[in-house]
Amino acid sequence: MRMLAHSIPIASRSRIDEAIECAITDKRIVGAVVLVSHDGALVFQSAAGLADRETRRPMQISTVFRFSSITKPIVSATVLALVDRGRLSLEDPVTKWLPDFRPKLADGTAPEITLRQLLTHTSGLGYKLTEKPGSAYHQAGVSDGFDELRISLDENLRRLATAPLFSQPGEAWRYSLSIDVLGAVLEKVADKPLPQVVAEFVSRPLGLQDTEFWAREPARLAVPYYDATPEPVRMGDPHSVPFGDGGRMTYSPSRALDPRAYPSGGGGMVGTASDTLRFLEAIRDGGKPILKPDTAASMMRNQIGSLAEPLPGTGFGFGGAVIVDPAAAQTPQSPGTWRWGGVYGHSWFVDPARKLTVVALTNTGVEGNWGKFTTDLRDAVYESVQ
Repeated sequence: MRMLAHSIPIASRSRIDEAIECAITDKRIVGAVVLVSHDGALVFQSAAGLADRETRRPMQISTVFRFSSITKPIVSATVLALVDRGRLSLEDPVTKWLPDFRPKLADGTAPEITLRQLLTHTSGLGYKLTEKPGSAYHQAGVSDGFDELRISLDENLRRLATAPLFSQPGEAWRYSLSIDVLGAVLEKVADKPLPQVVAEFVSRPLGLQDTEFWAREPARLAVPYYDATPEPVRMGDPHSVPFGDGGRMTYSPSRALDPRAYPSGGGGMVGTASDTLRFLEAIRDGGKPILKPDTAASMMRNQIGSLAEPLPGTGFGFGGAVIVDPAAAQTPQSPGTWRWGGVYGHSWFVDPARKLTVVALTNTGVEGNWGKFTTDLRDAVYESVQ
């Protein structure tokens, strides 16, 4: 990626800095790394606030974060890399690779689930975090991939398969553990652990130096915090918070340091903002050297047709949501913008029409994922980048 000097005028740059500093001053986030690329050039970068509030360790561009759902597009791209090589088909039933993974509908039937349905979260699976205590996911002891359970990937899928599907595959969008299931498929296809598969087909070809499933250098890892008044609280281990309509979200920050924790394809990786930007820019710019151009473009296209929207004005591609109606989404982003984030406090988007990619990694969930900070930053970027 090339650097263009003065790509954003000083007055405009200050609006992006202001959005970041305001969130820190208002004690909505503790620290952040923000990178903006325009037409292939890194035009803005900032490391602001603290990576560890208690020791006053400053945030740095090289700070490593728990990725949570930033893992999803990376693992999705790994799946598509194997599709490009003819080793997988998106129309394969998951049972071709995982013959014992046969979750049932409430009526007891076990419908076929395809890899495409797993990639697009139309498989009928769900997340435990959205379910009330006592639900089937809780009773089965399913892991959401970033909690404290030290079980194997195979065991988690065995538990997941005992819970009923929420819908017939292909008939509804529901955010889910589908990418964790695909992680197990990748292990079977490549006959090696998921971290090695991702490294072989995505991380190493792109030169992602710090993108892994466990932190090699704990001293570089940002301390995670969670929304609270008067300031975010340092996460415990585990750290459990209410979520949605009666659900609970449970974090285990130590998971990033524990090789015994199974490699979650939906939320288990760690890495830097720079690695994230490099990956997203590769997808925006045609996929080289990991994907064919048409395959990379497919990640940023709506793949769920007219199914109920994940969010107003959006569809869903491979690895993230896709803006189909900016007015309904209440965003200045162009139609076709691909975006998502992570519950440890991250957001990103790729606007292909504007050749614009923005990565904002914070150490504060969930403000950094879908709070005021994300919209303030987005708007400041669009005001600044011409």
